Amino acid sequence: MRELEAELGRRFARLTTDTVVARPRLWRVFRRLTRAQFDRLAPTWTGLRSPEAFAALERSLEALPESPRRALDLGTGTGLAAFAVARRFPEAEVVGVDLSERMVEQARASTPPPLEGRVTFQSGDAERLPFADGSFELVTLANMIPFFDELARVVAPGGHVVFSFSSGPQTPIWVPPERLRRELEGRGFTEFADFEGGAGTALLARKGDPL
Repeated sequence: MRELEAELGRRFARLTTDTVVARPRLWRVFRRLTRAQFDRLAPTWTGLRSPEAFAALERSLEALPESPRRALDLGTGTGLAAFAVARRFPEAEVVGVDLSERMVEQARASTPPPLEGRVTFQSGDAERLPFADGSFELVTLANMIPFFDELARVVAPGGHVVFSFSSGPQTPIWVPPERLRRELEGRGFTEFADFEGGAGTALLARKGDPL
């Protein structure tokens, strides 16, 4: 029964991703169900991540030319990717945002003491973020549905965005790299680079400088 429930959850996540990436306005149809799905998964979410879940993300972070001052992790879940960013860049302030309040509660509760005060978490919708334009030099999305217009708005000129998928094309929430590049190029992103780690993949892109 649990396997069936898990499989249905994966199929729902892929359906939601494919639909919302193609038609962002339909997110309102899926928002409540997606929140409920991840609220339910929150207590066991960290245990479901493999040791190499963020290997591709880590490799993309290594390629950044300099440390960001502020970083945002969208769809942060229990905070594992946000913690990876904070460890990689000890001077950076890192904010994790997730639609699920229960995921946020888990992330706060599991924040390692050395990262407390520098990594913070809040609930929010990636479709409409409570941050000013250009607030972050780095935005990461690990297994997360992208809202490209809002993403481009909060990344500072010259900043970077990283999309990572822990199981590559087998990840329930996955967007083909060609689609990512096309959407990002149309919003002023350049200098794309692909990475692999474990079973995962990642795409790094830089937002162009202002004209």
